[in-house]
Amino acid sequence: MIRLLFGVGVTLAAYGLSRWIGRRHPSALTVPVLMSTPLVMLAISLSGLGLDGYRDASAAITWWLGPATVALAVPLHRHRQVLIDHGARVGGAVLGGTLVAMLTGVGLARLLGLAAPLQGALGLKSATAPVAIALASGVGADPPVVAGIVVASALLGTVVGPALLTRMGIRSPLARGLAMGTISSGQGTAQALREGELTGAAASVAMALAALAVALLAMPLGALLRR
Repeated sequence: MIRLLFGVGVTLAAYGLSRWIGRRHPSALTVPVLMSTPLVMLAISLSGLGLDGYRDASAAITWWLGPATVALAVPLHRHRQVLIDHGARVGGAVLGGTLVAMLTGVGLARLLGLAAPLQGALGLKSATAPVAIALASGVGADPPVVAGIVVASALLGTVVGPALLTRMGIRSPLARGLAMGTISSGQGTAQALREGELTGAAASVAMALAALAVALLAMPLGALLRR
């Protein structure tokens, strides 16, 4: 119980500190998910708790992902008419973004001479971690490797995505949300919610549609890699 409380407390403290720093010094480097992760790693290392000791705290925190995901229905309901009115554009943008993400991931892996399992893992990077892990065997990839690539890709998109969209002159809440949700799944959706409800609602729709698109495209991707 002590380990559980310590682990949860450290995680909440790291997140709170990163949010405080992010508000005072907004930057791509002060995104909470980027700052809090190394802080937690440092704390559990210095305390001697270790990954095994942190496992219970991780499970307790992960449990809240369920209610948090359900809570996304609130902004979705409030902005449902906007999403319905732009339904074709939303679907086309997410499908196109997912396809480009898969092709560029696999293409880059091939250019670098990476093995087929890594090519398949990079092809799944736009899906949420649970979906990507479930699809890993279909493309000949190792599930833990897929999970790591998905998390790293989502983190990178969350860190550089908002600033990059701003520099490109993309200020529409709908467009920003679709981009963040498609490329960075849950982490991108959380970041999008910080920009506004409509942005978060668009990101949550994009996250779900991107996972569906990757699931549908995973079979032909696996067949291509086995040639």
